[in-house]
This record gives sequence, structure tokens and C-alpha cells, in this order.
Amino acid sequence: MELGRANVNEDEKVVGLGLTFDDVLLLPDASDVVPSEVDTTTRFTNSISLRIPLVSSAMDTVTESRMAIAMARQGGLGIIHRNLSIEDQCSHVDLVKRSEAGMITQPVTISPDASLAEMDALCGRFRISGLPVVQGDGELIGIVTNRDLRFETDYSKPVSSVMTRMPLVVGHVGISSDDAMALLRDHKIEKLPLIDERGRLKGLITVKDFTKADKYPFSTKDDAGRLRVGAAVGVGEDGFKRAMALIEAGVDVLVVDTAHGHQMAVLDAIKRIKSNSSIEVVGGNVATRRGAEALIAAGVDAVKVGVGPGSICTTRVVAGVGVPQVTAIMEAARVAHAAGIPIIGDGGLQYSGDIAKAIVAGADTVMVGSLLAGCEESPGELIFINGKQFKSYRGMGSLGAMQTRGSAKSYSKDRYFQDDVLSEDKLVPEGVEGQVPFRGPVSAVAHQLVGGLRSAMGYAGAQTITYLQEHGRLIQITAAGLKESHPHDIQLTVEAPNYHSR
Repeated sequence: MELGRANVNEDEKVVGLGLTFDDVLLLPDASDVVPSEVDTTTRFTNSISLRIPLVSSAMDTVTESRMAIAMARQGGLGIIHRNLSIEDQCSHVDLVKRSEAGMITQPVTISPDASLAEMDALCGRFRISGLPVVQGDGELIGIVTNRDLRFETDYSKPVSSVMTRMPLVVGHVGISSDDAMALLRDHKIEKLPLIDERGRLKGLITVKDFTKADKYPFSTKDDAGRLRVGAAVGVGEDGFKRAMALIEAGVDVLVVDTAHGHQMAVLDAIKRIKSNSSIEVVGGNVATRRGAEALIAAGVDAVKVGVGPGSICTTRVVAGVGVPQVTAIMEAARVAHAAGIPIIGDGGLQYSGDIAKAIVAGADTVMVGSLLAGCEESPGELIFINGKQFKSYRGMGSLGAMQTRGSAKSYSKDRYFQDDVLSEDKLVPEGVEGQVPFRGPVSAVAHQLVGGLRSAMGYAGAQTITYLQEHGRLIQITAAGLKESHPHDIQLTVEAPNYHSR
């Protein structure tokens, strides 16, 4: 496959001006748009739409199952990082898919001979409060919940000794949501097992799924009513094996996640996954028009843009390579949108206003790392410094992410094409490790980020993301203009929830 290398003569060594978010502002325009009434729905791929254009990045201090669940409930999407074993990454995908469903088609079950300790461990692993008890070919014989364990002291006892036995209140396959809710309400129960004509367990409906649907009406869900989730994969045999396992686990979209997406191994990995499955595939990262063209030719369903813009990325300094993010998005969008392929702006965002700038430049969604790393749902370690709370945050190209620690193998080296480096002393990091302020729950952070976007849409007279993207205009500013844009000539005494000083 042709990579589309550029032919450059001596007069074209400097190809143009590179702009990033601090270099531009969105021009206001005539408007009758009220921010609270705008529609922030956008597309992640052509078949996956999001109610908000926010995606959490595939980083080991940003997105595991808790973050992915929280993002999907807000109307965004989470991408499970790949610095995990294949089994652990699939487990995180499974946790997201099981966290909320119109009907759980493959509920976690337990046998009557299993111990109470095993039952307690299963409930803890899947964060559930009870399990159907089955035997033989799936015959439902009872149900056991946390309440059955409340006064138990001997956890070696079998489940059969404490479970509630049949007959139970059950539904039959094909029951409507209204009828299921009526049974749950009339019998004051929280779980409704679904059985076939032979009494075999075929599904489970919980009252929590109904209450969650009411609490999170804009959740990103699949056709079965389950939360959507994405996962990152690499290249080569491990990448392909990981991709097939994740598809089996129920992932909705795969992200072939590398530092340089305009590379033969990446293009081959995309083509191989697409030819062996019907899964949606995002490719990246690229920062040029030719890079986007190559990914589109390989068959991607979305192009991820960003080489070196992240706050923890040192690629532009260590390798001297990259394109400022606004220009990178604009260049990739020129070819991607002509082909009907969405753009994901990955990295470089510092404030909510940068989301609007990215969209005007051509992004359909943005991928966020540092702004979410401080949330309580992120897997980063919580740190206390001088009475203040922080969470750890690191680049996937940092030494910490690429090094093996004890039994924890690193799966991040190949993202920077260093999987052949056997000695960790020979690794060349392209990222750093640090900490970010603790910001509270994802719901609060997402509210502020989307609130800033809504304000931008009001200023620009844009009722929809598509209108903002097609009609929004940017103006280049000077260093003095940037200084004027931030609070100045004042000593801040109270922190705002959506602004931090530099």
C-alpha cells in the first residue's frame, strides 16, 4: 500500500504557518440562539453518534471501566487504554457493557454448590448486589443477594444454604419494558429473571436499569440498551489478537492507537481488522492531509488527529516532530470531510473554549486527557500535597508507562514503535509523568466543558455542531491578544470551576 510520501524541493522546506488553540479565537456572529437550547449531538463514527462531543483518552491514568461508564452516561464515550493484558482490557469492556442494560442477555450466575466467599467476590468484581443461581443447562433454581450474606459469618457455606429458592417472580422471554416494570413495582423486587418455557435463565432485568435510564437520559447506548465503550489496540499479532478478543467481549469501536498513524504497520493493522470483522475502527494519530488520506484509504471509520499536542507529551521536543493542533485538524478535515469521515481532535485542550475552536477547525469530537485525569473516576492515584488533592497523570510515552514493573508488563512501548527495545535503559521516552488537581466527578467536569461549548454556540449563532463546524470562523491573534484574553491586572482570590491560571 502506498504511504503517499511528499516530494519536497529546496524551496518548500518550510511549508506554512502552524496554529494552535492559543493562536486563534472564534468570531462572534449574529445570533438568536440560546445556549441552553443548542443541540450538541455529533458523530464519533458514521454509525456511532454522541450527545456531547467528548471522548476520554486511552491512557492508563484516564480511562478504565469507571471512566468509560461515567462518560457514556454523560452522552460521551470512553476508550479503554491498552496498557493492560488482553484479559484485563476485555474485563473492563465487559464491566461497561454489563453496567446498564435494557435487558442483561448473559447475566452473571453462580451454582448452588459455590461458596458464599465466591459469591461475594463475583458481586464485588461486577459491582452487583445479587446473582441468579442456576444448575445443569441453565435451569434457574433460585437467587442470592447481598442481603442473604448480611448476618453470615461462615463464608465457606454453599450458596444453596442461604439462597431464595424457586418459585420466584419471573418474566418470560419477550416481556415488554412496561410489563417488566409492573412486576418489579407490584412485587417490590429489584431483579426480574427471564426464563424460557423450560425454566432456563435467558436474561435479567433490574430496577436499577430503569432508574439509570431516567437519571441519565442522554446516555450513549447500543441497540440493546447497553452503554457503548471503545478500546485501544496496537499493531502486529498482539494488536490483532487483542482486537479479536475485544470484539468477542462486546466492544463497540476499536481505536488503532499509535503515535504515528501514517505508518505501514498501522495501515496494515486497520485493513486486517476491517477485513476480519464488521467492527468500527478509528485510526491515528496523524497531523497532515496525507496522513488522513492514507488512513481513509485503509478503511477507517474516523481519523484521530494529534501529534504531540498533549500536556504530558514531549514528542515535539524529543523528536522535533508535530503540527500545532488547529492547523493539524484543519488539514486532516479537508480530506476526511470530503470522504464523509469524522475527525477526532486528540489533545492540546486546556479550556472549554478550545473544544469550540477544534470543532470550527473541523473536528467532530475531541479526545480529552488532562481535563479528565483529575476526576474521581479516573484510575490515577490520588495524592495529597500540602492539604490539597491531586491525581497522577502520565503520558503513554513516559518511562513509567513503558517500563515493566514487577509482574505488570507494559503494553505501551509499541505505541511509539519501541516494542523491539529489550533493555529499559534503552527506551527513549516521549512523555512525562506528573499530577493534576483533583476535579471531582466526571459529571461536574463535563457540565462545565459542555457549558462552555454551549456558550460558544450561542455567540456564534450555531444551533447545532454541524452549523458551528460549517459556518464558524476563527481569527488569528497576537501574544498581546492572548494576554488580553485571560484575566489580567488582578490577583485572583476565588477559583472558578472552569478556569485555572497558567
